[in-house]
Amino acid sequence: MRTKFFLLSITVIFCFSIQSALSVTKKEDKKIVERIISELKEQNSKSTAELVVEAGKLLMNTPYVANTLETTPEQLVINLRELDCTTFAENCLALARTCKSTNPSFDVFKKELQHIRYRNGEIDGYPSRLHYFSDWIADNDTKQIVESVSRSICNIKFDKTINFMSHHPDSYKALSKNAVFLAAIDKQEKQLTKSDKCYIPTEKLEALKHLLKNGDIIGITTNIDGLDITHVGIIVFKGDELHFMHASSKAEKVIVSEETLYTYLSNRKSATGVMVARPL
Repeated sequence: MRTKFFLLSITVIFCFSIQSALSVTKKEDKKIVERIISELKEQNSKSTAELVVEAGKLLMNTPYVANTLETTPEQLVINLRELDCTTFAENCLALARTCKSTNPSFDVFKKELQHIRYRNGEIDGYPSRLHYFSDWIADNDTKQIVESVSRSICNIKFDKTINFMSHHPDSYKALSKNAVFLAAIDKQEKQLTKSDKCYIPTEKLEALKHLLKNGDIIGITTNIDGLDITHVGIIVFKGDELHFMHASSKAEKVIVSEETLYTYLSNRKSATGVMVARPL
């Protein structure tokens, strides 16, 4: 009996260790998550999209820091002290969904974040993370976390060869010396290139802005070879004017754009428009 109990204890400890190893976080991050949950859970009658905006407001002025997700092996990184444009949007969406759940908690947030960030919600090495944002939109649409609304707003196809990561492996530490990962990314890129994608060109944005909503998550499309999207943000209206909330590398923190989204896009030669994901 003691032997069975000992083996069971070892098994439980081993399983717990595996689960713990799948995520990286600090006490400060847990405190930030719990603080935001505490503030937002009283507003859970609001839509998920509205809560995305509210979460963004509570993360305002958080420092911009790139490349915070890189771990070996691949693990769920929880870092709300430092954000880039994608992790800002992901965390806001995960916080909003957590606060819409029956029992909001840090553990629920972790599950939501993993479900959002990884293909099919499963961590299986570096290629399982949704690196291309158009792929992120499609996968989260399939999981019914967001709805890809670019087609219904503006049925213009985004036809482009996506291959930046496989063509620049030295820019990605995980790819530079791993042929297996590189082959997996190359396969994903080919599938993404063939997929049916739509976007809203910059020149049509002002005429169609009334079809966008607060809390919509946008990916800014680009004419850079091999890339689909170079920046991510969250739609916020100021009166009738369309702006967006984002982790800005230029401002080095989370801000709401002073210029309208149309002006922002027009002033950037590489920007061609936006893809839109609406939180469900």
